[in-house]
Amino acid sequence: MSGQFEIATHQDLFRHVTADNAALYRCVLDVCAAAERQLLLYVRPSEILAQAKWLGEPPTTSELDAILDKLTEWGNLDCQADNSRVTSLSGFYRRRMLYRLSKGGVSVEMALSAFAKEMQRRGELQTVALEDIGKSLLTLIHLGRSNDPDVAKIYETLNGLMTVFNNMAETARAFMAGVLRGVDLQDGDVDAVLNYKQRLIEYIRQFVGDLVSRSGAISEDINALQLRIDAMLQSVARRQARNAPPGEELAAYEAELKMWDERWQGLRMWFVGGSNGERSQSEQLRSRARAAIPQLLAAIIAINERRSGRSDRSADFKSLAHWFLDCDGDEDAHRLARAAFALNPARHYAENTAAADVTGVIPWHKAPSIVVPLRLRETGYSMPRGRLPHVHDRSAGRKKLEAQVGEEHAQIEAARQKFATGCPLLLSELWRLNSHEFRFFLDLLGEAIATKAAGDDGVTEIQSNDGLYLIRLEPLDADTEAEIVTEDGVFCGRDHRITITPTDAA
Repeated sequence: MSGQFEIATHQDLFRHVTADNAALYRCVLDVCAAAERQLLLYVRPSEILAQAKWLGEPPTTSELDAILDKLTEWGNLDCQADNSRVTSLSGFYRRRMLYRLSKGGVSVEMALSAFAKEMQRRGELQTVALEDIGKSLLTLIHLGRSNDPDVAKIYETLNGLMTVFNNMAETARAFMAGVLRGVDLQDGDVDAVLNYKQRLIEYIRQFVGDLVSRSGAISEDINALQLRIDAMLQSVARRQARNAPPGEELAAYEAELKMWDERWQGLRMWFVGGSNGERSQSEQLRSRARAAIPQLLAAIIAINERRSGRSDRSADFKSLAHWFLDCDGDEDAHRLARAAFALNPARHYAENTAAADVTGVIPWHKAPSIVVPLRLRETGYSMPRGRLPHVHDRSAGRKKLEAQVGEEHAQIEAARQKFATGCPLLLSELWRLNSHEFRFFLDLLGEAIATKAAGDDGVTEIQSNDGLYLIRLEPLDADTEAEIVTEDGVFCGRDHRITITPTDAA
């Protein structure tokens, strides 16, 4: 029971955030939190009423008392009677209370403050942090070369190095995660987006330049420290373990050493990379920063396309609404609705023989009734569920298709070798062609004739669309005629002399 009571109490501490008049509760707690930071023991309701930054009209005395009672009930405030100003017996019976944050209230205020700070923090690419990291590494190299290194100085330098590194890594990740959140693609102002784009590109260009110029030196300094860093971390861990209670020095030393080793490996992974050839985090950040520029340009293109009148879903629905208004009657409107929303009859449903005779043009209200089985209505399945049927073996069919495709490919290659010889051919001499030969020949002939103007009897020389052949087409006399017999019929027309030459041979 005690555990359930504690859980309920902890939940009550946050009830003021979502309760009615949450803004009033926050104003009161802000004053109490400020008093806690100033080390004041208690605050009076009159002081809360005067110091709070009310968003609207300040509450009355009775309303403020009700707010303070609720916060005390939920466990955010502690209260006690204020007897310091009582000068008569009747004063003891008046409501005079002093308030301060409870232990749980202090924890809640710290949590809400950290939450607000984290939400307001903006991601950024810190170029100054790269310079600070380089200076700290040089300091560590200088301390490591000393015969009697100053452990306190090593600890101070390592602690500052890791603080700057962690802050830079977190803000960089936050920046890359929300790089396009400043652009509202739905109602974006093009001028504002263009200004944002220019600032972002310049910002990324400067950071990438600094990252490229400094990351190489930083990785070299990290490699130079690799032989001495173990001894330095051990000395720092021993120094910190002296603060442990008697008998726990060894466990504290091992915990400190593990923590510092993990932090150093994180720094090494960020600038140097993994031992198995993994890319460093700085290289990945550089790639992400460069990839952000095309993403922003794509967003600008989308805004320009929307401004140029390109159709979208809302515009389609508006046009459809106008079409409905222009309909002459309900029949035209129903026909438009069926075409627009694919409201086709359910011709696939044929549960019994009565439904099999119903055509798709019969309306539902005129069609004969159909008895829906109980299983279908309750489970959605008309047949009992059981083992799935075996998967059909399609290997024979695939082999047949492969053989057919191979045969067609061989015939097309034979047609190419027959006609693409570089020697002139008369259409009248071809006489009979199979379907593959005629298809190959007709494609090239059509490309050559398509480039000729109407009434042009000159020689045409072009290259095929695929770039494999040079085609020379020379028309003969107007009274000449050529006929080509194919499997689909007879192709006839004016006789021509055609020369098909492979591009390599030409």
